[in-house]
Amino acid sequence: MAVALGTAAQLAADELAAGAPARLAALRDDLHQRPAVALPGRVRLNGPDGLRLPNTLNVSVDGALGHELLAAADRIAALIGSACHSGTHTPSPVLTAMGLEPARALGALRLSLGRRTTPEDIETAATALIRAAAAR
Repeated sequence: MAVALGTAAQLAADELAAGAPARLAALRDDLHQRPAVALPGRVRLNGPDGLRLPNTLNVSVDGALGHELLAAADRIAALIGSACHSGTHTPSPVLTAMGLEPARALGALRLSLGRRTTPEDIETAATALIRAAAAR
């Protein structure tokens, strides 16, 4: 157990030193920008533009419910709402406490990237989200 923990810590340290957070942030930002450009004025970032996790994107698409987008977007595994409120079809108390209107909170998608996420994965996810949102 101690050896595994040490190995995991070393892997994490190596990834940090190799710039993994910056790589993930760039991919996250690409995942945000692709739908924002394709659906002008409809994609809204939930939370601050800076000072956020490099691997997490929380957005709402005006005129669409998060769970409906995910159902229509094939090949995407994601959650709706906030981390502590996923799996229900009610506005997240966290997002509403942040000042989001209930309709926007119901449209929230939380997309997480991982160490193995590639630019091709981002293109696939963005394309699926754009298609799903354009149909709404």
